[in-house]
Amino acid sequence: MTDNCIFCKIVSNEIKGDVVYRDEQVTAFRDIQPVAPTHILIVPNRHIESAVSLQVDDEQLMGHIVTVAGQLAKKEGIDQNGYRLISNVGDDGGQTVYHLHVHLIGGQKMKHPMG
Repeated sequence: MTDNCIFCKIVSNEIKGDVVYRDEQVTAFRDIQPVAPTHILIVPNRHIESAVSLQVDDEQLMGHIVTVAGQLAKKEGIDQNGYRLISNVGDDGGQTVYHLHVHLIGGQKMKHPMG
């Protein structure tokens, strides 16, 4: 855990989050500023700054995050019509919290990200 990381504090229950899933590897909670009816963040329980910080040993973890995203999409009822998975990396990529996280966004028609 990193002392000043808000996501680490949610994972450790130091601060309250709207947690929708938790296991020994990841925690998922609703975004406090949702951009769609379903907007869930899936984070590793261990602090990893961003995708740039991933190591070969983290391949299973990233696969698990994507699998959990699919399970949550089904639970939220957005699996049939589609959803978006996004991980912002670095300042230019729009990352605002430096703890690796994947956004699960859906429940509405998404605009094409390139225009």
